Amino acid sequence: MEHQQLKRQVKRATFRDCGRRCVYCGTCLGLEHATLDHVIPLSRGGTHHPGNLVAACQPCNQLKGSQLPHEFFARYPLAGQNFMRFARAVHRQLKRGARRAVSLAYAQAA
Repeated sequence: MEHQQLKRQVKRATFRDCGRRCVYCGTCLGLEHATLDHVIPLSRGGTHHPGNLVAACQPCNQLKGSQLPHEFFARYPLAGQNFMRFARAVHRQLKRGARRAVSLAYAQAA
């Protein structure tokens, strides 16, 4: 299978798994506006495995950059809540980490 075709299939599957929404802000996305985000960035040891890929809008993807999930969710707890809601196909370990980061962020804010 051609590389570009495989990439499109992965993007479509990830887009569908995330409910056609940005997993960080919850905005409804069209496939042409969705970007693939590596939850654990490649630069920080992440992989192209489907359990590490989510759909995100361009602004959220850029805002997250190369941050690890717990770093991003500590700064933006609402993004972590949306992640737990919309990132249905990510590894459970990533969701548990998101839940902890969001809880700690809200506890520190109180």
